[in-house]
Amino acid sequence: MDVSLTLWVLTIVGLCALIAVDFFIGRKPHDVSVKEAGIWTIVWIVLAAIFGLGLLIFGGGRPAGEFFAGYITEKSLSVDNLFVFVLIMAKFAVPSKYQQRVLLVGVLIALVLRAIFIAAGAAIIASFSWVFYIFGAFLIWTAWKLIQEARADQEDEEFEENKLLKAAERRFGVADRYHGTKLWIQQNGKRVMTPMLVVMLAIGTTDVLFALDSIPAIFGLTQDPYIVFTANAFALMGLRQLYFLIGGLLKKLVHLSYGLSIILGFIGVKLVLHALHESGVHVPEISIPVSLGVICSVLIITTITSLRASRKQAQTEAVTGPAETPAKTDIDV
Repeated sequence: MDVSLTLWVLTIVGLCALIAVDFFIGRKPHDVSVKEAGIWTIVWIVLAAIFGLGLLIFGGGRPAGEFFAGYITEKSLSVDNLFVFVLIMAKFAVPSKYQQRVLLVGVLIALVLRAIFIAAGAAIIASFSWVFYIFGAFLIWTAWKLIQEARADQEDEEFEENKLLKAAERRFGVADRYHGTKLWIQQNGKRVMTPMLVVMLAIGTTDVLFALDSIPAIFGLTQDPYIVFTANAFALMGLRQLYFLIGGLLKKLVHLSYGLSIILGFIGVKLVLHALHESGVHVPEISIPVSLGVICSVLIITTITSLRASRKQAQTEAVTGPAETPAKTDIDV
């Protein structure tokens, strides 16, 4: 798809306007209700659908199909991010009324970092077609790793700060408590970060780890940087509302990791086949409609089996009583 500089600028300006509206509406710290989260989740999904229809009208069926396949894939992978976001919120004991602001800024940081990843990935693909072998092998390996993690006992999982975050804390220091939505304060004559800024950086930088598999995954569906960027943008920008909407349902999606592993493995195979085709080997390539059908089917089946398994477990616990879990101590900021 041939995208002019003007269209790129208009798209970025439009996304910035949507972000500004979102920020303006949620500028006052408050507890987000399920109703509010549900309304805004629908709004972002409708906006993504309208954008995809616009691609269909002005660009044709292929760009639109690639966008919807990429958007659904990125959206499903971003749900996995929510598990880590829950751990981060618990780690830093973020008050519920501030969680909306934390997620908004954290997602913006993640979007900027992903844009850099996308630009780098597009440049590498344009210069070295053999990189598809690496992307494909990496996704297949990630799929296997997801299965192993899903089968492992992760009851005591806890968020661990990355090296960049620890270095920033040592360099600037961190206040001992939250000060509203302030990011910096003066403490003992020194300017230090507040826990609010730390948790924002934690969410933004942690997302980079998820981008390591989500970016190659979407490049397996389309090599158009414009579609890759917009699909990521719409998937991430609705993530904040999705956090409040399905936060309580995350523990019920017990088979999500298996579903994501199947999707990543499928796209990994698709990438390898594409790489072989580019090398002159006559192999069948997987079309976008087939990819979209597989991705949607896997997500639907995974959701159904997860809810059934959770319901069955709840019924079993109602009869036998919940399994004992080790006591957890409160985590201080």
